Formats: sequence, structure tokens, C-alpha cells
Amino acid sequence: MQLKTILNRIQKFKSFVYGSIRWVEEAKEPTIEVELHPRANSRPICSECGCKGPGYDRLPIRRFEFIPTWGIKVFFLYAPRRVDCPTCGIRVERMPWSEGKHRLTETYAWFLAGWARRLSWKEVAEAFRTTWDHVFCSVEMAVTWGRVQRDLTGIAAIGIDEIQWQRGHKYLTLVYQIDAGCRRLLWIGKERRVKTLLRFFRWFGKERTKELDYICSDMWKPYLRVIAKKAGQAIHVLDRFHIMSNVSKAIDKVRAQEAKELKEKGYDPVLTKSRWLLLKRPENLTDKQETKLADLLRYNLKSIRSYLLKEEFQLFWSYKSPYWAGQFLDKWCAKTMRSKIEPMKDIARSLRKHRPLLLNWFRAKKQFSSGIVEGFNNKAKLTTRKAYGFRTYHAAEIALYHALGALPVPKVTHEFF
Repeated sequence: MQLKTILNRIQKFKSFVYGSIRWVEEAKEPTIEVELHPRANSRPICSECGCKGPGYDRLPIRRFEFIPTWGIKVFFLYAPRRVDCPTCGIRVERMPWSEGKHRLTETYAWFLAGWARRLSWKEVAEAFRTTWDHVFCSVEMAVTWGRVQRDLTGIAAIGIDEIQWQRGHKYLTLVYQIDAGCRRLLWIGKERRVKTLLRFFRWFGKERTKELDYICSDMWKPYLRVIAKKAGQAIHVLDRFHIMSNVSKAIDKVRAQEAKELKEKGYDPVLTKSRWLLLKRPENLTDKQETKLADLLRYNLKSIRSYLLKEEFQLFWSYKSPYWAGQFLDKWCAKTMRSKIEPMKDIARSLRKHRPLLLNWFRAKKQFSSGIVEGFNNKAKLTTRKAYGFRTYHAAEIALYHALGALPVPKVTHEFF
């Protein structure tokens, strides 16, 4: 079977035929060149309006890179026609294998974009002996096409969070769809301000916003204000992970301060190397840690009382009824306010302030939690680490949409990967 026959079966272009195929002897790498010709009596198509018109003249031959075959580079050779379009004037014809002035065929670009989901962009470039810029442009093309073609109907639940993407306080706001049947990255915004989230709701549209039933986020004030203003009808579920993270930070603050005081007063350093004993759940402790924790529980220390308050608060998440969960929360907050432990009292004040939003977790039947959002965030951080960071926001945006967006791809007659 000849190479021309294979190309006609897997990559056939309407109104064009393959010509001669030759091995390039003078090339530095193994290379095959395939000529393309327009069919006899075919009329060129205007690249702007898509209408057929009479031919005007022909441009010099251009080379378009195709998918390598058996480690051999393949190039299409074609001299584009210019069309005398009655509407647009003299324009270069539309070529079905390439868009605009790109020198990669669309098939090869989709091939590189597919591999860029599995490997880093640098690894893809090295594996297929191309450049990083070609891989980036291919991924950018795939993301641009996918974002236009994706279906945004029927979105009932979204999760909002932020990740740090560069040194310093430089964040990206990420909005995910977290419905049971479809989980994906919907939108990326620079920074984590009120204006950032307002841009998302403007992009999302009023009609789709009205259809939202659940929104999951942390207690970041700009998020709370915007969500209350733009999607007040949705049940706003606070992020359980961040709530417990704040409690753990308060315990750690108490432990560090108390350990310092014990050392200054000359007491035994009983809190030394006890950080993870107080932060880990009891079922995750090792045998050695369980023994040391049992020994610590004999002391009447603020750190120990804070730990016991944290473990008692874990019962809050086991309730099913919002009413009884609210009763438990009120009693726990009252007890914590009497503890005279300032960091824990700050937690109690915060929980009282956000009481209605905390109880929404039970109104949502515990369907939505931070686990989904944090899982996506970990994948986003992995994408960033795999690329050893991004210098520009645009590159980070393209990479995250490509990795997490579950974007559609065009249907083809033959899949090359």
C-alpha cells in the first residue's frame, strides 16, 4: 500500500488531491514531502466570507507540517490560490488543512494538543521534534475552539476558590461546575477581588445565574458579598475544608504561644513536637502518637482544651437536620466563648457570623463539599508544577482550561492518538 493511499483514507480533503511524494535527501532529519493540488475545474473559496469565486493568481509554495509517520517528518506542499471575491476583494483561499497563516496542519495541532494533556508541553515538543511554541499554539487553538463549542446549559451547582500561581500574593479565581454528572473548570479570573467574581457573573449571564441551585465557596469576604448580590436564590454552602483549616490554625497558634510561655517559666516542655498530635484526627494517629497524646490529655493546658473543642466540633458535621445542627453550633460557640482562649473565641465569633451559610450544608443534603473543589485545585497546582510555573497569565489560563475544562474536540474520521 502506498503512502498516498493511506493519506486518502485517513486525511482526505474535499476539492484537493495528493500529487507526487518524495523523500528529501538534503534534509537534516528524515523528511517526506507530499504535494497537494486543487481538483481540476474547482473554484477557490474566500477565506473571509466562505464564498466561491474565480481564481486570481497563485502564491509561492508553502510547507505545512503534518503528523510524523514512523518518526519521519511529513510536510504538505501547496501553492495557495488567491480568489477574486466579489464581496471581500482579492483574498487568499481557504485551505481545509490549515487555518490562517499557521504552518502546522490542524490535524497535527490537535495531535499535539491531545498529547499535551498527558505530558508537559516541553516533553511533547521533545518527543515529536517540534518547538515549544508550536505545542503552545496547538493547545491555545484547542482551548479556543473548545470554549466556543462547549455546552453551558443545565449548570445547577458551582464551586468557587482561588489558587496561588506566582510568588507573592498573586492568585487566580477558579470557578468549577460541580454537578454530579459533569465536573469541570468553567472560568478563570485574575486576582481574587470583588471585580474578579463580578466578571464571572457577567460572563455567565443572568439567565444561567438564575438557574443555579447551589454555590460552594470559602469565607473570603469578596466572594460572600458578590454571591449574595448576584445569586441570592442559590443555596450558598460554605467550604467545610476551610472552616476546619481555620480551627486547626487557631489550635496551632495557641500551642505555639503556650509552648513559648512554658519554656520561659521553666516548666517541662511537654508541648514540644506535639503539633501534629493536636492537628491530626484520632483515627490517623500512629501508635506512638496515640501514647503521647494520651499523656498530654492529663494536663490542663489551653492547647489541650482547644484540641478537645475541635474534636467536639467534628460532631457538627454528623447532623442531618439544619435545626439540630444549629442548636449544637450555638451551644459549642457559647462554650468556646467561655473558654478564655482568644484564638478559639475568634473562631466562635466567625462561625456565629456565618451561621446561616454553615447550616446550608445540611439544607444541601451534604451533596456538595470542598472535596470536589480541593480535588480540582490539586490538579490545577499539578498542572502548574508540571510546567515549572508560568511567566504569563495567558499561558496559565490556557494550560488550566486544557487540563481541567473537559473541553470538546471535533469529530474526525481517524484518531491518531
